[in-house]
Amino acid sequence: MQIIRNIPGTLPEPCVATIGFFDGVHMGHRFLINQVREVALSKGLHSALITFPEHPRKVMNSDYRPELLTTSNEKITLLEGTKVDECIMLDFTDEIAKLTAREFMKNVLKERYNVQVLVIGYDHRFGHNRSEGFEDYTLYGKSIGMEVVLAEACLLDQVHVSSSVIRSYLQKGEVDVAARCLGYEYAIGGVVVGGYKVGRKIGFPTANLRIEDPEKLVPADGVYAVRVDIEGQGYNGMLNIGYRPTLDNGLSRSIEVHILHFNSDIYDSTIRLSFVQRIRSEMKFSGLDELVSQLNKDAVMVEAILG
Repeated sequence: MQIIRNIPGTLPEPCVATIGFFDGVHMGHRFLINQVREVALSKGLHSALITFPEHPRKVMNSDYRPELLTTSNEKITLLEGTKVDECIMLDFTDEIAKLTAREFMKNVLKERYNVQVLVIGYDHRFGHNRSEGFEDYTLYGKSIGMEVVLAEACLLDQVHVSSSVIRSYLQKGEVDVAARCLGYEYAIGGVVVGGYKVGRKIGFPTANLRIEDPEKLVPADGVYAVRVDIEGQGYNGMLNIGYRPTLDNGLSRSIEVHILHFNSDIYDSTIRLSFVQRIRSEMKFSGLDELVSQLNKDAVMVEAILG
């Protein structure tokens, strides 16, 4: 996949393209991208995606803080796996935000990137006020010599797969359902930092994670079975997200993982946690003895889930 980050000096090869932020590059996105590739193959043209390095809503509202499913690097890696020919990284500026749908189609898609066929997601709208829809885009396309195709929607158990639907699953801790919609296990990464070291005293040492991207969505509080990647080596882990009420952690939300059968010092290391299943909500116990008893039960369940 060729990544185009700047305005080409010469007009690129004619292409079939679609537009989107593609956060998560989930099953719905892949379903759409496959349709782009099929149309491109049938017409003998390049297939292309037009996306944005930064969420467009941040340009419109500097206070907006998206809860991203993928970092920019993760998104590019996942898009490369779709085998599309070109990925156009378009900076969403105030000038672009002010364009009408027709102006965007003509001035940007047609004249800058030589889009001959535009494949529109079933619910996708673009342009200054988002008031126009597929029928309008079709008319604009005819006037500028661009074919517009409406893509089929991706349904999973009668649910339209979308980034917002996946976020809602993660915000409820339903990471296994989210994984089905994503087509892979949701993951967060970051650096191991110092913590309170209480876990080590009770037989459950933890690695405290500072996530790499503060805009990345962290799933609901609770205890999870996770896969842990440390420099390419895989381990099983028991992850707690929350405020550690038994230890009176106050308002400080922590992300800490106990890596099963692992005793090495990994401070300052970068690790990646892939969510498999949420096993319970965060709970307040009467004391450390009751907490340790529950942690032992949790570890047994994690081992059973992860194998």
